[in-house]
Amino acid sequence: MVKKRLIPCLDVRDGRTVKGIQFEGLRDAGDPVALAARYAREGADELVFLDITATNQRRQPLTDLVRDVARVLDIPFTVGGGISTVADVEALLLSGADKVSINSAALARPAFVAELARRFGSQCIVVAVDARLVGAEWQVMTRAGTVATGRQAVAWCCEAADLGAGELLLTSMSHDGTKAGFALDLTRAVSDAVPVPVIASGGAGQPADFTAVFQVGGADAALAASIFHFNETSLSVLKHYLHQAGIPIRL
Repeated sequence: MVKKRLIPCLDVRDGRTVKGIQFEGLRDAGDPVALAARYAREGADELVFLDITATNQRRQPLTDLVRDVARVLDIPFTVGGGISTVADVEALLLSGADKVSINSAALARPAFVAELARRFGSQCIVVAVDARLVGAEWQVMTRAGTVATGRQAVAWCCEAADLGAGELLLTSMSHDGTKAGFALDLTRAVSDAVPVPVIASGGAGQPADFTAVFQVGGADAALAASIFHFNETSLSVLKHYLHQAGIPIRL
């Protein structure tokens, strides 16, 4: 049986890990290299590093910092933020990333997803989808969640998978940082619609939220930040909780 994955996320701004609520009100959460090393020791299945200001600042990702983080890891490592060219992806993979996460560039030019999948393999390409609930519909946002695209979230996820994305990182902006639980309806809809793994993100507040996103939402992996950064629970405690709940997890 395929194991479910727990993935801490490092949102990085100006070289520091930060965390906010619904992408706003960011507060410092520590040194990304130290946090990465800690999560690897504690049993994280993977790690995601997102340079959250690179796209809006129109600059390339922080490859030096990525290299420093990669040096302390022995688990799969995904990097996103500011990726817009094949050269950006190549530089990050050479700096130690195992996968790259693309978001705004994929929305601006969907063929970019297919181009990267052909060049590097789908297993390296994660398409990140930031969705906000507008009325009764989940809409896709771009540029770090600041610009509405008019795209419907499930439809865009299906298109990204068809183009060659190996995984989808699905974030509910409406739930992000609220600790009210994951967006189970959105996660279930996407999981049922695509043939690739779905990483659920946004809203983790307690261990039961992870059980729900796996059992009800159908997610293949769950990503969280503040619950780990601020020591509200540990990966070890959470994994044993999930194991006791019957979730297939690597202990």
